[in-house]
Amino acid sequence: MKILPTSIADCSIVELDVFGDSRGFFMEMYRQSRYTEFGIDANFVQDNYSRSRLGTLRGLHYQLKNPQGKLVQVLQGEVYDVAVDLREDSPTFRQWTGVRLNAQTPQQLYVPPGCAHGFYVLSDSVDFLYKCTADYDAADEHVLMWNDPQIGIEWPMTGDPILSEKDKKGLPFTECATYPAV
Repeated sequence: MKILPTSIADCSIVELDVFGDSRGFFMEMYRQSRYTEFGIDANFVQDNYSRSRLGTLRGLHYQLKNPQGKLVQVLQGEVYDVAVDLREDSPTFRQWTGVRLNAQTPQQLYVPPGCAHGFYVLSDSVDFLYKCTADYDAADEHVLMWNDPQIGIEWPMTGDPILSEKDKKGLPFTECATYPAV
């Protein structure tokens, strides 16, 4: 296992070890002691699984009172996965990072609490798995506008994305609540 930094503080790409032979392969997707050893000391309490079709954009979601750290991975297909740093005391506040995740490359993205998260589907469909450090709370969910000009995410899309009604109502960064410095 290897941990690679991204341009966002505390946000990391996790390269997993894969053991293959004539039968197929084996891959350990998560072992808490190993992640702690590599500096990701998170207590995951909820797993989520979603399936989305080509052109779907989910996000950019975050919770304010109960921030969720996320460990995300593609099981089938490909996405462009994005994190936006909303922590006012972070050296990368207001910055974003994006990474392609797919089923052929054994990688995960760790998104720390205090970041908004979203993804855009690049394949016909995608099966997406994410572990969360806090329970989902619909009353606490916030949505940052996916195409906010102040953030300037460079999504690899050619047309308009497929969005949920909730995601269509995402707020611009200037109106979004952020995580105050402590």
